[in-house]
Amino acid sequence: MASVNEETENRGSMWDLDQTLDQPMDEEAGKLKNAYREKKYSALLLLRLAFQSLGVVYGDLGTSPLYVFYNTFPRGVKDPDDVIGALSLIIYSLTLVPLLKYVFIVCRANDNGQGGTFALYSLLCRHANVNTIPNRHRTDEDLTTYSRGRFHENSFASKTRQWLEKHSSRKNALLLLVLGGTCMVIGDGILTPAISVLSASGGIKVDHPNLSNGTPLSFFYVLIISSSVLLEHRGAAVFYQILTCFSCYSPQNIVLCFWFADVVVLVAVIILVGLFSLQHYGTDKVGWLFAPIVLLWFLMIGGIGIFNIWKYDSSVLKAFSPVYLYRYLKNGGKDGWTSLGGIMLSITGTEALFADLAHFPVLAVQIAFTVIVFPCLLLAYSGQAAYLVNHQDHVVDAFYHSIPDSIYWPVFVVATLAAIVASQATISATFSIIKQALALGCFPRVKVVHTSKKFLGQVYIPDINWILMILCIAVTAGFRNQNQIGNAYGTAVVIVMLATTFLMILIMLLVWRWHWILVLIFTALSLLVELTYFSAVLFKIDQGGWVPLVISAVFLIVMVVWHYGTVKRYEFEMHSKVSMAWILGLGPSLGLVRVPGIGLVYTELASGVPSIFSHFITNLPAIHSVVVFACVKYLPVYTVPEDERFLVKRIGPKNFHMFRCVARYGYKDLHKKDDEFEKKLFHNLFMFVRLESMMEGCTDSEEYSLYGQQTAVSRDCLLDNGNTMSSFEQTIESGDSIVPASSPLRQLNLRPRSSGQTSSQNEIDELEFLNSCRDAGVVHILGNTVVKARKDSSLYKKIAVDYIYAFLRKICREHSVIFNVPHESLLNVGQVFYV
Repeated sequence: MASVNEETENRGSMWDLDQTLDQPMDEEAGKLKNAYREKKYSALLLLRLAFQSLGVVYGDLGTSPLYVFYNTFPRGVKDPDDVIGALSLIIYSLTLVPLLKYVFIVCRANDNGQGGTFALYSLLCRHANVNTIPNRHRTDEDLTTYSRGRFHENSFASKTRQWLEKHSSRKNALLLLVLGGTCMVIGDGILTPAISVLSASGGIKVDHPNLSNGTPLSFFYVLIISSSVLLEHRGAAVFYQILTCFSCYSPQNIVLCFWFADVVVLVAVIILVGLFSLQHYGTDKVGWLFAPIVLLWFLMIGGIGIFNIWKYDSSVLKAFSPVYLYRYLKNGGKDGWTSLGGIMLSITGTEALFADLAHFPVLAVQIAFTVIVFPCLLLAYSGQAAYLVNHQDHVVDAFYHSIPDSIYWPVFVVATLAAIVASQATISATFSIIKQALALGCFPRVKVVHTSKKFLGQVYIPDINWILMILCIAVTAGFRNQNQIGNAYGTAVVIVMLATTFLMILIMLLVWRWHWILVLIFTALSLLVELTYFSAVLFKIDQGGWVPLVISAVFLIVMVVWHYGTVKRYEFEMHSKVSMAWILGLGPSLGLVRVPGIGLVYTELASGVPSIFSHFITNLPAIHSVVVFACVKYLPVYTVPEDERFLVKRIGPKNFHMFRCVARYGYKDLHKKDDEFEKKLFHNLFMFVRLESMMEGCTDSEEYSLYGQQTAVSRDCLLDNGNTMSSFEQTIESGDSIVPASSPLRQLNLRPRSSGQTSSQNEIDELEFLNSCRDAGVVHILGNTVVKARKDSSLYKKIAVDYIYAFLRKICREHSVIFNVPHESLLNVGQVFYV
């Protein structure tokens, strides 16, 4: 028996069959993969989807007129020309960033409709080997949702890919860029509800200016009481008890705090607590009226803008000339430059536009922006500018001051509802992006709830929801004004935009194959705008801009440490896995007593035998009659279709009764309680046995390699008539690799040989054996690997591994909970390894 290296991918005869039918199968695969993209929509359906996208995609961008001019001129307007210059900057910022860059360019870089930084990263992982967890397999590229182009050897794209893959430091730098952008989006999910709701609530003060401002201490009590009463969560009760230990809590103080509290902030907090408390119902249930609200909001601010332009000063329309932009920057000096941080708030929500792209076609999003959002925003800002030119002392709450008295309170109600919609969009985007990070091994395992059967991307994460709520209320109560929150908000947004720009450069080169001159033009224009705004927000780091940096730093440390531990655990599994030669040397009994039942050994490896198996059989004198190595693997695709999810192969000869099952998931897929993982696994295992037996019926010879049974398919089996095998879309094993049988066998006919009856009897015998073992009991064997730092490690590594990573492992969800494993059939195998 020839010795074969364990990492060799022996393609076998099935792979040869794939090569024989390469051209027609490539065409068929291309049709299947393009089916996800080439959906054609009628004009009426596109308009309906464009209308629905208003409530999900544009809520954040639409509420920016509530606070832009106040954050641009926090000290008041000194010269009416400054208002014209600021308006000119707003006009061209909206044109260059949301309209040209995001709506018409970045939105095209979606991953089968999915947006956000991790969607861009997944595209890059499929077109270049930049994934830091080396679990790629050639069979993954056969998925209908997996699209990967081919590079010409001397092309610029090929050289770029080689440069990116050459050093691991570049892969790590790319991952840090993605994680940094992700953490800033999480910060955005905290700051958007704070500034949107607080700005909308500020309308109360405009109509009733004599309301008390309150004191921070009294509002602190309101924060404690409202949070503890409205939250039905154990963590909130503990939080409440800890805080009340340090306060003179009494019924009298409760009454006083409500009497003296800042009414605007109090209303904002009540709205925020109610908003976060409703998240468990899901966007699909609480957001059914979002689109009408946002549409009404855009029509209102557009109409008010037209009214103000007509009533106060129509000359503000000269701001469409870039001359006033130049004059503003030239004459403004340092104050004019730092005011760019406030102007940049006019394009906040653009990053949420891309992150929330999942449920709508790009064309519908483009129609909604160009027909409704863009013109209404331009009219709203122009109207506010016309009002401020004549009322320079009303820059605080300029939006509410510019509303006609007859419609003031209806607009206030709609503004509050629009602020809630804007908050909902960023909160949902935060849940979605954390789910993506979790799937790619960059976030601790937390509970993820699928809230909609219609939309794959609508998820709810309870732990993250309460953390966001507490931080959001803390920001609102701590700053209590729009200016400082706006400074923090601007810092988060511009960093996300910069991260998107750098990722888009690689997308254009590796995925779209654009000419480098076009990429250079895009990069220059994007960085010109974004670096200008970034330099402006740097001046406001000490005025609130530090908040998203601190929040993002905490989340970044968590993500980096968790990913480091995940990679080290995977490397440990790879280096300590058992050779197949050792398994074969044990014989059919594996050197132990084979007891009735099936043992499911969970591992992260898609090839080889995990070390926990050798550790298990070394310490226990028995193993189950059937052993299945179950590998759950996440791929850089948004979803894996159900009929392509499981791959099954046999390990060793038949009398060993050892199998491997690889379950593949995308970053949007979820393990649900009704998923019946175990049931589906056994269903695919039995189907594999049937298919394997039928394939043996047309086999000329059988050989065994070190990797297991190698089933050859004779070309004599390919006939024009006979019984089709299209129903058996499972997997057949070739060497130690897994080759999907659905591709070459989808449209093929088989002619059984004379050994068909024997093969059929063997199939029945093995299926009966598997069923009897299943009835005897199924035991789930999970590895409980403890990671520790070596004694000679640096202090930073010891803190990261022994404290931070150990703490995260302790509080995160167990694998047994994710796979819904009953406690009575769970067996943990402990291991310790040092890094």
